[in-house]
Order: sequence, then structure tokens, then C-alpha cells
Amino acid sequence: MTQLDPSTIEGRDALQRRTLNVLRLAVVPGQVAVAGTVAVVSLLAKDMLGSDRLAGLGSAAFTLGSAVVAIPLAALMRRRGRRPGLTTALAIGSVGALVAAAGGQTRWFWLFIVGMLLFGSGQAATLQARYVAADLSTEAERAKSIGAIVWIGTLGAVFGPLFTPLEKRFGMWLGLDEYVGPYLFAAALFATGAVAYTVLLRPDPLQVVGGVDPSAQRVRPLRQARRSMNVIRSSPGAVLGLVAMAGSQAAMVGVMTMTPPHMADHGHEDLSAMVIALHIVGMFGLAPLVGRFVDRVGPVRAITWGAVMLGASTIITQVAGYVPVLVFVGLFLLGLGWNIGLIGGTTLLTSSVPAESRVEAQGTADLTLSLCGAVAAFSSGFVKQAFEFHILADLATVVAGVILVRAWWTKVRLSAVVSTAR
Repeated sequence: MTQLDPSTIEGRDALQRRTLNVLRLAVVPGQVAVAGTVAVVSLLAKDMLGSDRLAGLGSAAFTLGSAVVAIPLAALMRRRGRRPGLTTALAIGSVGALVAAAGGQTRWFWLFIVGMLLFGSGQAATLQARYVAADLSTEAERAKSIGAIVWIGTLGAVFGPLFTPLEKRFGMWLGLDEYVGPYLFAAALFATGAVAYTVLLRPDPLQVVGGVDPSAQRVRPLRQARRSMNVIRSSPGAVLGLVAMAGSQAAMVGVMTMTPPHMADHGHEDLSAMVIALHIVGMFGLAPLVGRFVDRVGPVRAITWGAVMLGASTIITQVAGYVPVLVFVGLFLLGLGWNIGLIGGTTLLTSSVPAESRVEAQGTADLTLSLCGAVAAFSSGFVKQAFEFHILADLATVVAGVILVRAWWTKVRLSAVVSTAR
């Protein structure tokens, strides 16, 4: 491997290009694994339980697992670097996929939930890959770098649901339940991503920028989360970044989780995988343009547009009734609004906290993001069962409104700080 000198501008730029290429290669399998199971997780849970009420538990479990892993994963990367952290998280996710498959096949729901909790570790690695893209980037191109990695997930995220029918048939060919096949593929895909990071992510970008501290104090995850949250609270920009990421995740996950059961209720189950595929195109497909947009207009303004997009999408979804075309439109816009919120929020948070606290703050942000997603996924089945799907969409609209108000308030506050400084 050619040695590069990161102390020079040319060497740093070349190393950043290499890092982005490795991330592009390694992120795709993880996205295929996650997206392929998203299309069936609520259907498998419903099939096992015979009710919509707890159908969101599967999605809630892997989202909760992602949240639980976020802080320890950030701490591991702080002490040892990005490569060991991402590799370990994906390996745990691979084991979790196999455990979930065993639970689904045996109809042991508790085992399925344990597997989905472990599966969430792979989701955590996939999420935190975007921070790796920002390690070596310049301030002016940070959102562009993040967007480049979010975008490459399109390949995996789209092909995941599209391959789901083939994966289901493969599982049935092996004599397994039709919804178990995608989990076998997910285990292999997470393992593939782990190997790619182990072999190719050299040198470790976090080590290059001096972000690795082998002597970093080991603290309990909750204590670390409190410390990092205090750092985030000290900056209005960091708070908005966190609100944008967590709120966008909650709104998106809540509506997305119950869309396949909602369509199945009205005889459109055969279209649900295509709806999820288009939704994921919205989540990832325009990320390079979104990254450039965030760099051009600034993350605060971009987050405002993302909140508007989220609100529009949930309104369209709840007025769609049983018209599949409108569900397609609403879910695409839901994904796009989430994309803007994630990239804008990640960029704003990363640039708003001190460098020495950045990795831990990123872990705490992903903890919050994942917890909000877990709550949304868990409660979505109850809301749909008790109040119908349109109320779930209305609640997501309210969340979008909260992000919009917070963005406006932050813009006013930051403008006041600038005026005072002058």
C-alpha cells in the first residue's frame, strides 16, 4: 500500500479519498443487511404474535440494540480507532442476525428479540460510518463527505428490499419460514463488511487526526452519556443538530415500520417491498446533492427545509387513505426529509463541539437517535392498533413541527450572538 503523508494537504486529501472509497465498499453490505430485514421484520413479528399491537417490537429491538451499542462503540473507537470499533460492531450484528433467524424459525419470540438486539450493533456500525467520513474532511466539505457515504448506502438500501423475495424463497428452499431467509443473508453481509474494514481501513483516519487516546479513561456508559450531553447542551448548534437527527429518526421510523402492515391490511402487501425500496431511495439516493446543499446554505437552514419536507411527507401519507400511489410519494418524501435532517444534524453537531469531545458526543447523539427510533418503532404498533395509521402519521407531523420551531429559535439565537460579537 502506498504510504501517504497526512501532514501535507495533498497527502491528507489522498488519504481522505482512500478512506471514502473503503467506506463506500464496506457500507453497502451493511445497508443491504439492514434494509432487507426492515421489509420483513414487522411482518415476521406479526406472524409470530398474530397481532399488529406488538408488531413493532422487532424494529424497536434492533433500534434499541443500536442505541445501547452507540456509547461503548464510541468509547472503543476513542481508545483504539475506527477500524476495531466498526469491525467488532459488525461481527456482533452478524451473530445477532443468526440468533434472530433461529428465533423466527423456532417461534421463540424472546430469542428473536435477543437476536434483534444484537443485530442492532450492525446498524450502529452502519450509522457511525458517516462520522468516519468527517474525520479527515475540511470544514467547507464536511457535509459533502458525510453525504457521499450516506448516498452509497442507496445501493444496499434499495437492493435489500428488492432482493427480499429471493431471500425469502431461498429460506423456503432450505425448509425455513419465508421470513427467516433475509436474516441468513444479513449475517453473511455484516461479516463481509467487517472483513472489508479489517483489511482495508488502513491507516485508521481517527489515528491520523490524533483522535485516538489509548489511555482514555474508561467510564460507565451512562456517565459518559451525561458528560457528552452536557457538552452538547452548551452549544445551541449542537442541540439543534441532535434534535434534527433524533426527531427525523423518530418520525421516519414510526411511519415506515407500520407502512407494510398498513398496506397488507388493504390488500397491497405485494407492493410494500417496493414502497420501502422507494422510501430508501429518498433516504439515501440524493445524499450527495443534500450534502452540497447543506454546505452551501448552512446546516441550520438545511435542517429547516428538512423539517418542512418531513411535515409534507407525513401529511401526504395520512391523507393518502388506501391509494398506493400517494403512499409511494409520501414515503419517498419521508426518506428525503430524514436524509436532510441526518446530514444537516450530523454536520452541525460535529462542527459545534470541541474536537477533544467530538467522538463521545457523536456516540451520545447516535444513542439518542436510536432510542428515539426504538420508542417510535415500539409504540407504532400500539398507535396503529388503537387509533389507525393516520394518527401515527399525524404524530410524526407534530415531531416535524418541533424540529422546525427549534431550527427557527436556534437561527435567531445564533444571529443574536453574532450581532453582539460585532
